[in-house]
Amino acid sequence: MPLSKHIILAVHITDRTAHVANVQELFTKYGCAIRTRVGFHDTGEGYCSPNGLVVLEMTDDEEQADKLVADLNAIEGVETKKMTFDPP
Repeated sequence: MPLSKHIILAVHITDRTAHVANVQELFTKYGCAIRTRVGFHDTGEGYCSPNGLVVLEMTDDEEQADKLVADLNAIEGVETKKMTFDPP
């Protein structure tokens, strides 16, 4: 069944190693509402950024998405933004 809307969350995490356990706990808690998860961080020879960005494609359950945004934003060092696209 096609989604009625596309909900994308962008999760910016500073000091990944300090906050990863709390963030992962929420990703697990809301796992059934997350369709796709992609993570990015700067890395190279001799360098690995302490910050990261995770992009989540959610199911079309806006209530669950909003709860996840609130829970993530309650973690120090985590900022989450939501984008919603309604299909034509």
